[in-house]
Order: sequence, then C-alpha cells, then structure tokens
Amino acid sequence: MVELVWLIPALPLAGFAVLLLAGPRLGEPRAGWLATAASAGSFLFTLVTFGGLLALESADEGGAGGHGGRWFVSTLFEWMPIGGLEVDAALLVDPLSMTMALFVTGVGTLIHLYSVGYMHGDPKYSKFFLYLNLFLFSMLMLVLGENLVVTFLGWEGVGTCSYLLISFWHERPTAATAGKKAFVTNRIGDFGFMIATFLLWTTLGTVSYAGIAAGAPALATGTATAVSLLLLLAAAGKSAQLPLYVWLPDAMEGPTPVSAMVHAATMVTAGVYLLVRLNPVLTDTALLIIAIVGAATALFAALAAVAQHDIKKVLAYSTVSQLGYMFLAIGSGAYVAAIFHVVTHAFFKGLLFLGSGSVIHGLGDEQDMRRMGALRAVMPVTAVTFIVGWLAIAGVPPLSGFWSKDEILLAAWEHSYVTLGWLRVGHVLWAVGLVTALLTAYYMSRQTFLVFFGGQRWDDSAHPHESPATMTLPLVVLAGAAAIGGIMNLPLVGDWLVLEHFLEPALAHEHRFSSQTWEKLLLAFVAVLAALIGITVAAATWLRSRLPGNRLEPALLENVFYVDSTISNFVGGPGTKAFEAAATADRRFVDGAVNGVAKLVRMLGEAVRPLQSGYLRHYASGVAVGAIILVIWLALQGVS
Repeated sequence: MVELVWLIPALPLAGFAVLLLAGPRLGEPRAGWLATAASAGSFLFTLVTFGGLLALESADEGGAGGHGGRWFVSTLFEWMPIGGLEVDAALLVDPLSMTMALFVTGVGTLIHLYSVGYMHGDPKYSKFFLYLNLFLFSMLMLVLGENLVVTFLGWEGVGTCSYLLISFWHERPTAATAGKKAFVTNRIGDFGFMIATFLLWTTLGTVSYAGIAAGAPALATGTATAVSLLLLLAAAGKSAQLPLYVWLPDAMEGPTPVSAMVHAATMVTAGVYLLVRLNPVLTDTALLIIAIVGAATALFAALAAVAQHDIKKVLAYSTVSQLGYMFLAIGSGAYVAAIFHVVTHAFFKGLLFLGSGSVIHGLGDEQDMRRMGALRAVMPVTAVTFIVGWLAIAGVPPLSGFWSKDEILLAAWEHSYVTLGWLRVGHVLWAVGLVTALLTAYYMSRQTFLVFFGGQRWDDSAHPHESPATMTLPLVVLAGAAAIGGIMNLPLVGDWLVLEHFLEPALAHEHRFSSQTWEKLLLAFVAVLAALIGITVAAATWLRSRLPGNRLEPALLENVFYVDSTISNFVGGPGTKAFEAAATADRRFVDGAVNGVAKLVRMLGEAVRPLQSGYLRHYASGVAVGAIILVIWLALQGVS
C-alpha cells in the first residue's frame, strides 16, 4: 500500500487544477465541496499508506537514523541529472513523514469543511479554495519529499500560498501589506535553506535525507555547526522565531481558516519538521543556540499575548510562543517531544482559531474582545469546544497540551547544555518555560473569560448566533482530538504504536529521559500548579461585569516591546535612505565603471574601424606597406 503515496499530494493538486479551469463555473458551494473532497481523499490515502508502512518488515528496511526501521522511497521520475548531481522527484514514506502527513491532511480537511460555511457569500469563493488546495499540495510535498530539493519545492510553495491567502482580501491595505511582509520575511529564511543545501551537497555529495544521515558522522564539526545554524535561520523564518517572527501576527489579516491552516497546523511547523528531519547534522553548539532562541521566543511572545485585544492576535502570539516550545524541545534533543507538541498544537490551536472565527462570524466580523462577553449562552457549541482548547493549551491534565508541554519542560530540565559554576543552563531554560506556561494559562483564560463570560458588551445592533453545522462539526472533532490526543505518546495500546517508539527510526540521537519517577511527578506538579495560578489570577481579574481598564495591559506589552514599529520606522526612514544611497552608488560607480569600460571599447573600435573598410585595394596597399617595412627591418638586422 505504500506505493500509493503519490496519491496523497496528487489529489489536492488535481483539485487545484479543476478549480483553476472551472472554479468560477462551479461557484458556491460546489467549489468548496470539491476542494474538501480532494483534501478528504488525500487524508484517506494517507491512512492507507500509514497502514502499509506499519506492515513493512523493519528487518528488511533501512532507517534514516541508522537504527533500522520502516522506510520506503517512491521515485516518480528523474528530475535533475546534472553532472554529479542526481536529484529524483521522489517521495519518502517513513514514520516522521507519515506523522506529519496524517495531521496535515486530517486537520486540513476539517479546515476545508469549515471554510465551506465561513466563506459563504464571498465574491472570490472558488479562488479561496483553489489557493487552499494548492497550499495543501505544497505542504505535503514539503513533508513527503525524499530530499532537500523536493522539500524546497514545497517550502517555496507554502510561502507563495501564504502570501496569496494572507492578502486574499487585498482590497484592504493592511491585508496587502501583511502578505508582502510575510513573503519578504520568509525570503530571509530561504537564504539559510539554500546555503545549507549547497554546503551539504559540496561536502557529502548528496541532498537525499538517507545520504545526509549516513554521511553526517563524517562532517567536520565546524561544517556541521554552520549547516545547523543555517537550518536554524531557515526554520526561524518559517516557524516565526526571534527575530523573524514579525510576519505572523500581521498574517491574521487573512480569513480565519487561513490562520488555522497556515499558522497553526501546517506551514509554521515546517521549520520544526526541517530541524527534526536533519537531526543527524545538528551539533551540541547549534542545539544550545536553538534551545535559547526557542525559550526566548516563547517568553517574548507570551508577554505580548497578555495585552492584546484582537481575538486573533492573542492566538497569533500564542502560536509564536508555542513554536518556541518546540524549538526548546529540539534544542534539548527531545525530537519526539517536539513532534508530539506539533501534533497536539495542531489540534488545540486549530480548534481555537476556528472557534475565534466562529465568534467573529457570529458577531458580524467583530474581533475586539472588549466588545464581546457572555457569548456562551448564544453560541454554546463554540463556547464548549473553545473551552476545551483553552484548557488543553493551558496544560491542564489530562488534556493533550499537558502531556506534550510537560515532556518539553522535563527535557529542558534534564539536558546538561553547559554549566556555569553551580548554574545549569538547562534549569534556566526550564524556568523560562515554566514562566511561559503560567503566562499561557493567564492570557488564554483572559481571552476565554472576555469572550464567553461576564456581561454583554457587544452592541445592541449585533445579533450573535451559533455558526452552521459545516463550521461547528470541525470544532467538535478538533475538541475531541485536543482532549484525548495525549494518549498517542502513552503506552496504553502497546509500545509499538507509541509515538516515541514509532518515530525512533527517523531519529539519530533522541533524548532519553533519566529522571526518577518522583522527580518527574514533582516537575509535572509544579507545571500544573503554574497553570492553575495563571487561570486563578485571570479569573480574579477578568470575571467581572466591568473591565478593570488598561492598568494590567502596559503599552510596552500591547505594542510588543515596539519591535515591529521600530523595524517599520527604520525601514521606512533610515533604511529607505540607505537603500536609495546604495542604489545611487550602484548606478554611479558600478554602472559607471561598466559603462566606462564599454565606452572605451567602443572608442577603440571606432579607431581601428577604418582598417576594415571592405575595399580590396586598401588591404593590398596594407600588405605592400607591411612587406616594405619587413624588408627594411630585415636589412637593418643584417647591417647590424
């Protein structure tokens, strides 16, 4: 059954092709149902391929991490036979690619279904689903690619589609600007991806993941560290880590299903996937830097989320913060914990984004939480499912977010990194993660209380109502997944199906937990206590009939430490002048030098052009004069 892997990306691509040719004629809702069917078919064949992968005999296959395991390559065609570079258009079926493909297609299908109702009445209805199918195809090529070049095809594809989807309502200047901002910022990360690929090719002679895993031990430490840091740059661009996070909050200008699809479940996890996929290359120095970047991003974004008023902006900064947790897990060598959190995050953050979209839809496009309140009575399904997502991300057991976040914190606590006297860096990073967990519980509780509890603050002209079944059904399914998703890494069914053991063949050096049981329980208790403190403080602050004003929301946090405005002011002021000066220097000096050489050559050509008149008598005269000069010269040589 693994041979059918090509159908997984082929079906969304086919949906894109049909919508490209006949989308306007199909119209609403048929265009939406066609795109949803293509996504659902992709999910079905992902399940079939997953079953085929489980059926493979591990003894007969070679694993990417060098430990043995299930591994299948489907070569579609020879793509780039250029000298010593041979790149196939090939798809990889292994535990990591299947884990990613399962939740990408599963959550993607629910988001497609949700969009059928959410995009009702939009004049560009069919175009939206065309973009959505193309995005899904690109993301699947990214995670299923057998080599870096195929992955880069998907990498650029999701970047292009995110631009198209974020700026979908381009009539709004803010949406058009947000799309361009995302596109430009991601190009910085793309630079890291390409240079890392070139470096791996020149040193190992291959871009396939199997070849890179096999050759990684032979890499010089300096080379491996350089590749690792370039991959971190690439991952920071896609997964919105400091300092390249600035595009993601503005990306909320796109329709809410875009926020759920691109910025919760799929594209923003591409950087995490890339680092985990190339884990054999990562060095200790690079891992420490990755962990520090992740912890700093998690805390920074959590502080920003505390003071946001836009319901989607809170979730946007929350996404940046949760991605920071994933980078902290990678830096701790806990690759399984990183992927575990990627999956659970897709469940509860996808749920929260779609829930916020349901609220926006029911309130007539209102997004300011200060104009909401008491919506649980008129939107019961949205309220109950949103509450499940809130408790999951807050880390309340036994919901899914508790299990994955607890593993990350435990891995940070155990990892030695470096020791500064009595101080272990791992303990510092654990403390940062714990504070972030407390802030997460606080700001998500604040959001839930402001939106669904307290007194009514919406305008009397608004008539909030529950969303249609096409929107509430995905909420219910995702709420169920967010509630019980943690069991995927618990040995309840059998060790063979536990995520940790399933992913092992794709990992070169996974972190092994060494803490004793009492220590694990103590750390888990502290994490849960932090979450309960955050919820309690939020309840004491926000469960009131009147808002307490802005005294708890300092301008520094509301404006996200003025990072974004500082960048904008620099680019629009000194940056623009610097670019103009560089353009002037290029025009005057570089172009001037080039044009000067061309002018000199042209003058020399003009000078010698009379020698090429085309008249035979001129050439004969020239030969005669030359012969006379030669005879005179020889005669003089003889005299001397």
